[in-house]
Amino acid sequence: MPRYQPIDAFQSPRFCGVRTFARLPFVTTTQEVDATIIGIPFDTGVTYRAGARFGPAAIRDASVLLRPYNAGAGVDVFGTLSVTDSGDIPIVPGYIEDSYERIQVGLKPILDAGIIPICLGGDHSITLAELRAVAQRYGPVGLAHLDSHSDSWDVYVGRIYNHGTTFKRAAEEGLLDTSRCIQVGMRGPTFDAADYDVARNLGFALMPNDEMRRHSMTEVAEIARKRVGSGPTFLSFDIDFVDPAYAPGTGTPEVGGVTSWEVLQLLRGLRGVNFVAFDIVEVLPAYDSGQITALLAANIAYEMLTLQCFARSGRKAQV
Repeated sequence: MPRYQPIDAFQSPRFCGVRTFARLPFVTTTQEVDATIIGIPFDTGVTYRAGARFGPAAIRDASVLLRPYNAGAGVDVFGTLSVTDSGDIPIVPGYIEDSYERIQVGLKPILDAGIIPICLGGDHSITLAELRAVAQRYGPVGLAHLDSHSDSWDVYVGRIYNHGTTFKRAAEEGLLDTSRCIQVGMRGPTFDAADYDVARNLGFALMPNDEMRRHSMTEVAEIARKRVGSGPTFLSFDIDFVDPAYAPGTGTPEVGGVTSWEVLQLLRGLRGVNFVAFDIVEVLPAYDSGQITALLAANIAYEMLTLQCFARSGRKAQV
């Protein structure tokens, strides 16, 4: 069995103990670890609602309901992977560039050891620092970006770093192989008709929500798989990809999104992609209702771990 596994819920009730993701051990070593959960509680890159700094804690709290076997995908997640919770990177509230440096420093030993990080945000500005760290280890990577926004503005209120400029900066810095990048799910009002063209001009493939809805989630996943190819790839999941009826706890909600069930189908369809890092961002507990957003985010992180199980075994997911 893998070295690091969750506490046995048959021996200790889920409401007992210190909150870690899925009750995994809090361990900072890189030995005998396949994947690790790491919080990045930075949220001062937002342009509307703040509060996602509390996202990692909320996701961990909701994750106590996770069990070792993913019945929907047909895999024993924690019986396959050795997984830890590495705690949080100590960011600098209000100082985005200082926080970027800390994020890169915090992720470097994890990536250098070949461990797959699953980062819990925090707002979407943190992804730029994650991509800097990932590109330092793997070179320019592919991207599967699930979001209701393209996050490819040039500036906002005169500033080049915030959660709306992440992927434009990443492309400009050469962190992404844009021929292997796809953005899926964009919807809602934009500032002008050319907003999505900015991302397309950077080389990204786009599948806005209306186009995505012409396909099943399995078909969407297959389109994404073909786009990112076999090289190292980063999966970035903004919780506002999901309709606010299923994920109200977020900073910039947009109506007309997918259901929680559709999210699971889409993620399971991404089996076989060479993911080297993941994040899930923009969970804002103050606007959550009954922890449904945090619970969904915890299950999304669990599905990310499941994808790593398939990557290790070469098996196919049940979809």
